[in-house]
Amino acid sequence: QVRLVESGGGSVQAGDSLRLSCVASGIPFSYRALGWFRQAPGKEREFVAVISWSDDLTYYEDSVKGRFTISRDNAKNTAFLQMNSLTLEDTAQYYCAAGTHFSTTPAMNDRSLWDYWGQGTQVTVSS
Repeated sequence: QVRLVESGGGSVQAGDSLRLSCVASGIPFSYRALGWFRQAPGKEREFVAVISWSDDLTYYEDSVKGRFTISRDNAKNTAFLQMNSLTLEDTAQYYCAAGTHFSTTPAMNDRSLWDYWGQGTQVTVSS
């Protein structure tokens, strides 16, 4: 049984940092990608970042490049999302997801490529 559990969300002020964690269990060997998405109230769920389980390849949505860093600890089956210089626009429920397809293109925004999802963790940024 595949399970993804996010943690690390919270309420912070603009300019602060947060680190989200996603612990994965039961992921089949064929699943190459673990990603982060977010969904703000009244908006579509959008892609944030992805990392390949097998190497250090990463890909980011343009608005978070240079501020967010995705990483992984394979020994702990955990992926992280380090978020720096947070802005009000980063306020959202953040979800991690696992999929078999990895690429460094906007195709990663296609939610049909992602088979498993966590329950989400809330990030709220205030001024």
